Amino acid sequence: MAIGQSALSNHGRVQQATHDPLWLRLLMISTTVSFIVIFLVLPLTIIFMEAFRDGLGAYLKSFQDPAGWHAIKLTLIATGISLPLNLVFGVAAAWAIAKFEFKGKSLLITLIDLPFAVSPIISGLIYVLLFGMQGWFGAWLSEHDLQVIFAVPGIVLATIFVTFPFVARELIPLMQEQGTDEELAAISLGASGWQTFVRVTIPNIKWGLLYGVILCNARAMGEFGAVSIVSGHIRGKTNTLPLHIEILYNEYNVVAAFAMASILAMLGLITLVLKSVFEWKVQQQLRETLEPTTAEAN
Repeated sequence: MAIGQSALSNHGRVQQATHDPLWLRLLMISTTVSFIVIFLVLPLTIIFMEAFRDGLGAYLKSFQDPAGWHAIKLTLIATGISLPLNLVFGVAAAWAIAKFEFKGKSLLITLIDLPFAVSPIISGLIYVLLFGMQGWFGAWLSEHDLQVIFAVPGIVLATIFVTFPFVARELIPLMQEQGTDEELAAISLGASGWQTFVRVTIPNIKWGLLYGVILCNARAMGEFGAVSIVSGHIRGKTNTLPLHIEILYNEYNVVAAFAMASILAMLGLITLVLKSVFEWKVQQQLRETLEPTTAEAN
């Protein structure tokens, strides 16, 4: 009887500990919703309100500026080059870190996280120090009539630097969680390394890979700090879309600035939707991976 009463008492204490008072739950929910409205919904609403402030005609007219189209084109070029390179690097780095043990593994992980710790402006200044006219390789580049800083190559390099952790950082924990059992089984059945990679590894990481690519793409198209340093702000030549938006806003061309900003805002909204879908797919894939292991343990 005493044991039963003790169990009931413990159950009551656990229930009380895990059920917060109604006023506290309402406070936390209202605080969260308020932050979302103030820092996410309201800014997005203002962007589209200002973009269409003078009507649809003025909004569409903003895209007739050749400098604006060049900024969009340059942004797509920088993203289109950096994304495949980061994809290859991310898969290779994640595979090496998750599947193998080697000296310098911790150093490699630290270097992958470097862009998260270094300001984009600092990374831009490093490229100026390396490839600028007075930089370490500036004289050699000038002799061979090559230009990196204040040109497309510098913008691409800066974009690659700030975005290369995203794919790797999404794949590393996923591949570590999956382990190497399926790859070893495929190899033991006679599959080559390439066949194992294409038929086993890639299908297992496809959702995490797409998730990392989406984040990398959004970061590349919205990069400002590093690109601002290496581009030189040459209108119609080296301005990406974020830099062009800044120039338009500084010229008090508010409608055009917010019209261009609406492109990045729509990209952000699409990224959020795709991020949620891919994140759910990754979690589902992890659950499917862990279920056989849990069943075996039981």
